[in-house]
Amino acid sequence: MLLAGALVIMKKLIGAAVFGQSGGPTSVINSSAAGVFTAALDSDCITKVYGAAHGIKGILDEQLYDIGQEDRKELLYLKNTPSSALGSVRYKLADADKDDTDYKRLLEVFKKFDIRYFFYNGGNDSMDTCNKISKFMQNSGYECRVMGVPKTIDNDLWGTDHCPGFGSAAKYIATSLMEVYCDARVYDKGCIIVIEIMGRNAGWLTGASVLASVKGAGPDLIYLPELPFDREKFIEDVRRISNANNGNCMIAVSEGVKYPDGKYVADSGVKDKFGHAQLGGVAGALGAILREAIPEYRVRTIELSLLQRCGAHCGSGRDVEEAFEAGKTAVEMATSGKTDFCVGFERVMKDGEYTCGMKLIPLSEIANTEKKVPREWINEEGNFVNEKFVEYALPLIQGEPNYAREDGLPRFARLKKVIAKAD
Repeated sequence: MLLAGALVIMKKLIGAAVFGQSGGPTSVINSSAAGVFTAALDSDCITKVYGAAHGIKGILDEQLYDIGQEDRKELLYLKNTPSSALGSVRYKLADADKDDTDYKRLLEVFKKFDIRYFFYNGGNDSMDTCNKISKFMQNSGYECRVMGVPKTIDNDLWGTDHCPGFGSAAKYIATSLMEVYCDARVYDKGCIIVIEIMGRNAGWLTGASVLASVKGAGPDLIYLPELPFDREKFIEDVRRISNANNGNCMIAVSEGVKYPDGKYVADSGVKDKFGHAQLGGVAGALGAILREAIPEYRVRTIELSLLQRCGAHCGSGRDVEEAFEAGKTAVEMATSGKTDFCVGFERVMKDGEYTCGMKLIPLSEIANTEKKVPREWINEEGNFVNEKFVEYALPLIQGEPNYAREDGLPRFARLKKVIAKAD
């Protein structure tokens, strides 16, 4: 599906390709890498395939891996290898009209290695990087096709039905909460459990905890950052449920929940390079509130932290395959003449069966635009999600990853990472 407003170049372009990974890792980001690498190595338009060490920084520092030196079997192992095999980065490019130092350096490296295809795998900020680089190359008269490959467990990229990484993280979260639910009910007196789930401004991951509740072993309360967090109403909700359930109450809460004045409940006061507040500790903060307000019940707090984004052992087979297809599609579209796009997913439901189609979204539209959980998918009280969320999320967690194992443990890719040299 081709959307208006992005550049389409029809002639055959011969040159090298570089692929980088950016932002927070996922359990399937390397599956997209496998899709890019295998398609690029098989392309008659692409002369060399490079992997950038630590995203855009690797290009600026001329730290490029020669992917042609890798064993093809190892590249396929990437499909079920979690995290970012090439190394990731959080690096913000300045606007070129204010400071074009980095852009001039990128152009220098692109020319040196004859890079004519740039593929970047990431979320909102990464698509902004893609868009800026694409515009600079065009304005400089250097022909280079730029394609974004989507990635974020937060599932907040605009224009795509869902994002690679979300399905696996959602499955891990739902499974983990079901297990915690069983564990928390073994004693004669219950326990209030607050579970912190990733999600700064969009509550897709926390909402996915409802899948555990559908199976009868999930949270009683779900709080998303889409709605203001009411401290007193929260205490009232927890007290009511705990009193009715022998002290048992499970709460799923997004790390990004905010008070009505807009302040994050877990705002550390520290900001990252993109100006985002560094979060973490909302479970601890809410646990402290509950211990003071409801001292008669035991309170435990759990932060899933990195486990929810790297838990490939509990991943979605569908997510793995869609992530691979996203990377492959990016290469196919670029070599066919398209540039200035990010690959997106389009859901097709026919006779109750789910299929996923690929589409293209202009980088200028997807960059820095967040997709949030619709208000109508959240209950009126603002403390749970409804069946519309379940219908959306359930198809995305289906299937088991096709894991290779050694001695009972997963066999992850072992890349040589040979530093490339310009011809």
